[in-house]
Amino acid sequence: MLKTIDLLKKYNGNVVNDNININIPKGSIFGLLGPNGAGKTTLIRMLSTITRPESGQILFNNEPLNSEHAKLMGYMPEERGLYKKMSVWEQILFFAEIKGLSSKEAKEKATYWLQKLEIADWKNKKLEELSKGMAQKVQFLCTIIHNPPFLILDEPFSGFDPVNADLVKDLILELNAQGTTILFSSHRMDNIEELCNNIAIIHHGKIVLEGTSSDIRKRFFKNNYILGFSKPIDITSAPLELEDIGTSNENYFLYKCNLENDSQKLEILQYAAKTGNITLFKEDLPTIHEIFVHTVNA
Repeated sequence: MLKTIDLLKKYNGNVVNDNININIPKGSIFGLLGPNGAGKTTLIRMLSTITRPESGQILFNNEPLNSEHAKLMGYMPEERGLYKKMSVWEQILFFAEIKGLSSKEAKEKATYWLQKLEIADWKNKKLEELSKGMAQKVQFLCTIIHNPPFLILDEPFSGFDPVNADLVKDLILELNAQGTTILFSSHRMDNIEELCNNIAIIHHGKIVLEGTSSDIRKRFFKNNYILGFSKPIDITSAPLELEDIGTSNENYFLYKCNLENDSQKLEILQYAAKTGNITLFKEDLPTIHEIFVHTVNA
């Protein structure tokens, strides 16, 4: 859906984005990660046509990115982009109509989404009267009101309590299931882990890691495995070193081990089978959080 080729951006002679190459597949939820000051916002501003690169190219649906493509996007910035003195209703209609909806369409969609986001009772309130979480809902609504095929969401859960975060998370997944491609930037690794099927990590203005979430986790796999048992076992009798790591939500007794080859796997599984109460054997893949910390500290 969107691809960058050797994208370069400078401010005051300083390189902020250095030959950025990313590929956002159509229909994906693409996670853009990076520490503060890494160049995420600068990259997002170029992808949304707000600023231009010094050199390189951005392709949208295999065409050079232009201002017409911006109509096919919804961009929710991390900073509030709302008018405080306008009412919620006026705000939504304004953004809907500048994105090309007729007055009738705007009112129909605004009514639908106000109900969906559970803020219909607040539609006549001014933005300055809303809590941070309520204002974030309005900003999200203004971003998706014109049903864009490509969404850019920069820290979309900022200000939400857990209930409203889950509500918006479900809506993001619903939009994606309907075909919307989503670029998602967040410091919340649990959200990235749960929502994104592709990720890229930017650090010091460079893309240092990119791929599908599953492939990246396998790439950083350290041959650690988790075994679960219905009853505690005597780890001193195991043929290989086992680490007791507590219990699971299902009340399995969990142990961790490092297995370098197939013969060790067979050895530990034969031992586990002899205990008569093995319930789990799986790879202990690193989390996106662990991979992120390792990558930016490398």
